[in-house]
Parts: sequence; structure tokens; C-alpha cells
Amino acid sequence: MTLIAPQAIIHPDAKLADDVRVGPWTIIGPDVEIGAGSVIASHVVIKGPTRIGKNNQVFQFSTVGEDTPDLKYNGEPTRLVIGDHNIIREGVTIHRGTVQDRSETTIGNHNLIMAYVHIGHDSVLGDHCILVNNTSLAGHVVVGDWAILSGFTLVHQFCNIGAHSFSGMGCAIGKDVPAYVLVNGAPAAAKSVNAEGLRRRGFSKDEIAAVSRAFKVIYRRGLTVDEALLQLEQLALECPAIRPMIDSLTTSKRGIVR
Repeated sequence: MTLIAPQAIIHPDAKLADDVRVGPWTIIGPDVEIGAGSVIASHVVIKGPTRIGKNNQVFQFSTVGEDTPDLKYNGEPTRLVIGDHNIIREGVTIHRGTVQDRSETTIGNHNLIMAYVHIGHDSVLGDHCILVNNTSLAGHVVVGDWAILSGFTLVHQFCNIGAHSFSGMGCAIGKDVPAYVLVNGAPAAAKSVNAEGLRRRGFSKDEIAAVSRAFKVIYRRGLTVDEALLQLEQLALECPAIRPMIDSLTTSKRGIVR
């Protein structure tokens, strides 16, 4: 069986593992590496410098590793690095970084990136995330592990989306979302903790209860962030699972959703 369709255009400087499959009318440029077990469908464009790990699937009409349209980008050789076991569905666009920031856009492992998602320059996507159809990440966005962004979620540049968080359909996120928090609306507002997601990932009832108490400290008692942090530190002594919420608050530069 021919693994690379004769209609595919692959630059001689591209490096593909021996078992990579490439569909017809796909274009793979120079300085692109694709790891073993990966499948690239038809009508895909992959530009470099781009590194794609093992066992990834890229579906038709996706553009991976393109130059960013950011006006400060001036043709520098920035990178896109993609880990292993990711699914990149139809029409996804992922741009490389800029030298003014990380010079790299990074995608982790085991992510599901659904149709027509956009991931902007210098963004970082963790592991086990789901980005549902038409979600768009502006430049410099960081998404933590196990986060789920529902369809048509829009994320402003420089926002941090915490681990295990969840956004409802059509959210417009302009500030940081702490770990475990469920947000909804445009502009996005914090509604609760992502209790169902935590249950599915093996958090105990006691851990979920502690995270819920921490959420109330942040959002229901009228405290400033500094005041909330003092109480969260005490809760974390009894339940270390709260620590990611604390980290979300202490590292936030844009402020958190309210």
C-alpha cells in the first residue's frame, strides 16, 4: 500500500517517519518533521519550522504552521511544536510564534481540536484538552490540561485558561479563568466549579467539595483576591487539590473572570 499519495507535494527537506500517511493534494513544506504513526489527510497545508510528534491525525483543509498575521511578525523563523496523539479536525488553523514572545506555539498531547478551531501565535495548549468547533484562541493564550472550551468560545490574547476548567457555548473570555471553574456568557462570568468534569477524571467527593468551598471563597464572599488567597492557603493545608486554584490567582496578570 502506498502511504504517500502521488498527488501530495512534499518538500525534499521535510522529514517524515517511514509509516506516515499523506493524502492527495496535501502540501508539506521544508523544515517540517512528522513522527511515526501520524496520518495527514488530503488538502492539508503544513509549513515549517514545525515539529509534529507521533500518532497525530490531521484532517482535510487544515493549515498547520502558517505565519501569523500579527503585524509585528516580520518573517522570522519561529516554530510550531505539536506533541503526540492529537486529533486536528477539518479546517483548523494553527499559527507559529513570534520572536517578541516565545517564538513558539506549543500543542501538548492527547488533545481533540475540532473543526474550524483557530490557535493563534505563541499560544500554549496543554494535554487532554478539547476545543470544540469554531473556538478561537488569540495570540499568547495558555490553556491548562483537561480544559474544555465549548463551541464558538473566543479567548482574548494573553489570557490563561486554568486546568480542568470549562467554558459554555459562545463564551467571550477576556480575563483569566482559574483552574476548575466553569464560565458562561459574553463577557464570560464564573458560574460554578466544573464538578462533572472533575468526577469524570477521578477526583474524590471530598476533593470536589473542597474545590467548591474554594470557589465560594473566591466568588461568593465579596473578598479581594488577596483576601481570598489567605483563606485558600488554609483550605489547601487540608486538601492539596486546591493548589491549582491558588496558582491561577497568584500568576494572573489580566485579573480573573468574575
